Amino acid sequence: MALAGCPDSFLHHPYYQDKVEQTPRSQQDPAGPGLPAQSDRLANHQEDDVDLEALVNDMNASLESLYSACSMQSDTVPLLQNGQHARSQPRASGPRSVQPQVSPRQRVQRSQPVHILAVRRLQEEDQQFRTSSLPAIPNPFPELCGPGSPPVLTPGSLPPSQAAAKQDVKVFSEDGTSKVVEILADMTARDLCQLLVYKSHCVDDNSWTLVEHHPHLGLERCLEDHELVVQVESTMASESKFLFRKNYAKYEFFKNPMNFFPEQMVTWCQQSNGSQTQLLQNFLNSSSCPEIQGFLHVKELGKKSWKKLYVCLRRSGLYCSTKGTSKEPRHLQLLADLEDSNIFSLIAGRKQYSAPTDHGLCIKPNKVRNETKELRLLCAEDEQTRTCWMTAFRLLKYGMLLYQNYRIPQQRKALLSPFSTPVRSVSENSLVAMDFSGQTGRVIENPAEAQSAALEEGHAWRKRSTRMNILGSQSPLHPSTLSTVIHRTQHWFHGRISREESHRIIKQQGLVDGLFLLRDSQSNPKAFVLTLCHHQKIKNFQILPCEDDGQTFFSLDDGNTKFSDLIQLVDFYQLNKGVLPCKLKHHCIRVAL
Repeated sequence: MALAGCPDSFLHHPYYQDKVEQTPRSQQDPAGPGLPAQSDRLANHQEDDVDLEALVNDMNASLESLYSACSMQSDTVPLLQNGQHARSQPRASGPRSVQPQVSPRQRVQRSQPVHILAVRRLQEEDQQFRTSSLPAIPNPFPELCGPGSPPVLTPGSLPPSQAAAKQDVKVFSEDGTSKVVEILADMTARDLCQLLVYKSHCVDDNSWTLVEHHPHLGLERCLEDHELVVQVESTMASESKFLFRKNYAKYEFFKNPMNFFPEQMVTWCQQSNGSQTQLLQNFLNSSSCPEIQGFLHVKELGKKSWKKLYVCLRRSGLYCSTKGTSKEPRHLQLLADLEDSNIFSLIAGRKQYSAPTDHGLCIKPNKVRNETKELRLLCAEDEQTRTCWMTAFRLLKYGMLLYQNYRIPQQRKALLSPFSTPVRSVSENSLVAMDFSGQTGRVIENPAEAQSAALEEGHAWRKRSTRMNILGSQSPLHPSTLSTVIHRTQHWFHGRISREESHRIIKQQGLVDGLFLLRDSQSNPKAFVLTLCHHQKIKNFQILPCEDDGQTFFSLDDGNTKFSDLIQLVDFYQLNKGVLPCKLKHHCIRVAL
């Protein structure tokens, strides 16, 4: 064996020393007796190569393990010269005893380094047990696996990813248009409304709501802000749909609670001082037991007949008395449960259910989809009574959740109080008010003067039209033509609709004071009608045209207060009550999605 080029410390390896002792003397000392012995040279360098010797010993131990592993592989699977397995070649016969076949996993220990070409077949077989996209996860419950089950979780047993928990929801607007929105499984009704407001470029005044509409049942209700949209949709039939609509009365109870519950309809379990704060606390406190009582028309299940019964609403459910107005436990019969039910408004109760009045309501179990037999149909004498029952149902069922939904927009508004002005774009913020009345323009520094100039500029088109008409030249937009067209661009004008349709729109968007809309008059083609809500009652006021000095004006009070168009009229009554019972506050709007 040639020793040239080998490090001296390599000779310390016991495997090599054994080989050296077995070789002839002539091979151990080829230089002859004249040269110093190998042991003397090792002794001279032993002290200098202590660290290197330990490092080489570790390397030799790894080489020995590699040598033994390769020897075992060469005995079981012979290799060709190109490094591939000779699988089709028969094994050579010899005196060696035949060993039982072992699996690839038992053949090689994974803690030992193995030659890459020798384990290529093992890697191919191991792909059957592992996936290339997910790492192997040890099963934390091996005792639950059967004898044939692998101790590794398969990809099919893993929980689905959150990215797949999405669903498409179709939402309709009042004019029949619709939009398909992809939402997450945990999206609430408030979140979806804010998303639709952003996509539709509407003003977010926290009065938008999502309506659950069942046309085949003639029912609808406004979803609470905390309800999950996907969960509500799972209880709806295929004919049902979601509507995107305004509802100004959604939290009106928290603003004016005394207007919702007449004294004869509310009974408290403890003494109440009758204040608004005490009224709210009694409804929101789960330990209190308020009761709403009164007469309602109740439709019998499975029949077309209606009966007028004395009904009381408690936290445990809705009960009716079988003996007059008695509320003794033996005379009370359960009509509906509040836990797994929701309260709806009847859209066409007279036509579909032969209801005695137009102020119908329904308690619908969540499990009911198309069947009308399990619907608990009720009717009130007037709209205020129906609103009282429906508001009490919501308060007794949700309690503090309803109040938290009301407080969230208030808290956001308080945080944004220093920035009360609307957020504008960069280009709009770079604009300043200018005055070009003189020979040179000047920047208006006074905010009050700037606002006055803006209002004057907004009405400048009326002055120019009037001046051009007086001089005898025809204005591009004639005053008479302009006054009959300009209002049609406003959201509060709803065109040629009937009185019943205008009442229905106001009821849907909330019976709050100051809610209004304008429409064309059906009796007078040149007049218009202002439909206004006050004290939960809807009133109509006719707007008549009148002429003065050859110009057409509009008036609500027989010509005492005249306006050149309907926009001026609406602007005036939004600031002044005048002959109306209240100021114009909210306008009914329909948005195209």
